[in-house]
Amino acid sequence: MKKEYKMSAERKEELQKELTYLKTVREKEVADLIKEARGFGDLSENSEYDEAKNEQGKLYSRIAEVEEILLHTVIVDENDAGTNGISIGCRVTVQDVKSGRELPEYKVVGSQEADPMHRAISEDSPFGKALMGAKEGDEVMVEAPVGAIVYRIVKIER
Repeated sequence: MKKEYKMSAERKEELQKELTYLKTVREKEVADLIKEARGFGDLSENSEYDEAKNEQGKLYSRIAEVEEILLHTVIVDENDAGTNGISIGCRVTVQDVKSGRELPEYKVVGSQEADPMHRAISEDSPFGKALMGAKEGDEVMVEAPVGAIVYRIVKIER
């Protein structure tokens, strides 16, 4: 079974734009780099040529990755989320049960939209998995490198 990539319609559109850019503009830029590097002489000792070919390999790898993601995308409509608990698109505030400290709000997103630095956590992460389906007042346990941490769901917003 192929992996499904859950994301918003906006994120899918961003990926489609990236793919278009990679296949048109960036591919031509890399081809020009290779062409220019060939003019520097002997290819066996030509570091510019080697670097341009490496760049081409990275480009084709990213193109294949984005195409794979787009092929198996599942659009999640955050407005259709049920009210039975936390789901993708919810904003969640939790409290560390042991310390009593309330953490800043997190947004639960699909794996392709995760950005922990901006408090967007993947539903596939240990924290995201623990939160999925939980309701306000529930306690969830998250396995962390320092051991199990228990959080209480303080607030859920859709």
